[in-house]
This record gives sequence, C-alpha cells and structure tokens, in this order.
Amino acid sequence: MKHISILVPLGHTSLPNIDGTHQILSEANKFCEMMGRPPVFKIQLVGLSKEVAQRNGRYTICPDLLISEVSKTDIIIIPAMHGDLEKTMELNKDFLPWIIDQYKGGTEIVSFCIAAFFLAKTGLLNGRQCATHWIMANEFRRMFPEVNLVDDKIMTAENGIYTSGGAYSFLNLIAYLIEKHAGRDIAILVAKAFMIDIDRNSQSPFIVFSGQKSHEDEPIKKAQEFIESNFQEKITVDQLAVMFALGRRNLERRFKKATANTVIEYIQRVKIEAAKKQLETGRRTVNEVMYDVGYNDIKAFRDVFKKITGLSPIDYKNKYNKEAAVYN
Repeated sequence: MKHISILVPLGHTSLPNIDGTHQILSEANKFCEMMGRPPVFKIQLVGLSKEVAQRNGRYTICPDLLISEVSKTDIIIIPAMHGDLEKTMELNKDFLPWIIDQYKGGTEIVSFCIAAFFLAKTGLLNGRQCATHWIMANEFRRMFPEVNLVDDKIMTAENGIYTSGGAYSFLNLIAYLIEKHAGRDIAILVAKAFMIDIDRNSQSPFIVFSGQKSHEDEPIKKAQEFIESNFQEKITVDQLAVMFALGRRNLERRFKKATANTVIEYIQRVKIEAAKKQLETGRRTVNEVMYDVGYNDIKAFRDVFKKITGLSPIDYKNKYNKEAAVYN
C-alpha cells in the first residue's frame, strides 16, 4: 500500500487540490475493493500545525499528522499555494528540508499548478522539466532559470517528480498516478466517475500569449513592441537588427534571454494570438483570418497554429466560437 501525504500548507491554499485529491484516491481504493483487490493508497493530510485556517478563517483543516510524525512516506502531494508567493514560501519553509529528505529516501514528489514554485525552492527541479499554470510561466522562468519549464504541458514526470499545469489539470496528474500504481483499469473507472479527460496532455489550447516584458533590456522591449504593432507585415530578424542597431547574433541571444522565445517564435506567437482572438468571435473564415495576421500559405499557417495551440484553426474556432458551432 502506498502512503500518500497530502500537504496542508499555511496560508491560502487550493482546497480543491487537497479535498479533490483525497476524494479521488479514496474512490480508487473503493474500485479496487469492488474488484476484489486490496486498497492501493493510504491517504493522510500532513501539515505544520494541528489546525490550519483557510480562506480568512472560513474553513479550518485539521491534518492527520504533523511532518515530525511522518518518518517515511511514498508520495508527497503539494497543492497550489495562492497569494504573495514569496510570503507563502517563507511561511511554509519548514516543509522544504523534510521534502528533500523524503525524496532522497525514495519518496515521489507531486506538485499541482503554481505549487511548482514551492517545489522549485527545494532545488529538486534544477535541470529537470516542470509544468505550472501558463499564466505564471514568465514569472517562474524569472525566478527559477535553472528549471526547464514546459508551459504547454498538462504534466511532467521525471525521476520520481511529477508536476501539473494550470488549475484543474491536477485531475489528469492524479489519474496518471492512479494508472501507475493501481493499473489502467482503475484509472479508467476513476476517469469515468469524475469525468476526467484521461489522455489530455497539453494546456496549449488554453494559453493566452502575453509577451514577456518584465526584463530590463530596453532595445528588446522596443523590438517586441514593434512586432506587436506590425505583426501583419513581414518582419525579419535582419530588419530588427538594423532597426535597433544590434548585430543579428547579439539580437537573437538577447531576445531569447529576455523573452524565452526566439525572434521568429515571438513573431509567430503574436500572429497566432491575434488569429485566435479573431477565430473566437464573428464569422470570419480561417483563410480571411490567415491573411489578416500576415500569412499567405494556408499549410504554413495551419502548421504554426497547431504547434502553438495544439489544435487546427478550424478545430479552435469550433471549440471557442459559439456562432461557428451554430452555423456548422
């Protein structure tokens, strides 16, 4: 039986992450018993205090155990922590050495959504892939440049460390863990019971691109602003290099460092974000939108659109445009 420690951090924490995980893993145990198997998970809430107030005192969670009472656990689950990140991480810093010691002893570590920030504080994510909520991707890269953030993924799994992307994608990671430890058949039953899209693996369709401008490289900011104001035109790297008096290699190096995108990737993402907004409203055809954002080749447009969003332009339109759904 796998001992599961669901952390109950101090401060404002995601209650759905805590209660939802407990409920779904408990249901997995029930399905095992229905099929004549022993339960797979022993689930306990673990905290730093015997009582943890949440939502300004509206709720109180009483952990089953304090971390000092857990000498060994098999899986640690860290729920999303909200509010001021620095203050929240400082408030819960006593979890960090315990998490590190447990991992060194063979424990698997799981973070949901922006709990990736807290997990990154342990150093265990350095050099490894990690997912978090796409809204916080730029901030995460700024704070933890040594971590390989893959902001398009629903989840990552590497060397016993698991992370999930935004909000309710934690459900997909729970289903993945159930499949790993209880079997595919139990995971499918759980997915059906809780209506989880078990094989969804990308949060790309939900990402809203907002250029990274929290850096201090002014020429690069001006280049970004030029791209965003003139995305309908054909813009080249050489053109930008001349415009901002930078060598091409220097421009590309600084642009990638400042924005986490190459110049070409940035141009593509600005164009596709504009295309997404047009496809979400009105009755414009895919071809009309393509021309509006500066593409002339439908195959190239479709390929880039799908690479960035995970959907074809027509699938994206059908998914997010109510008018398109009515007239199709």
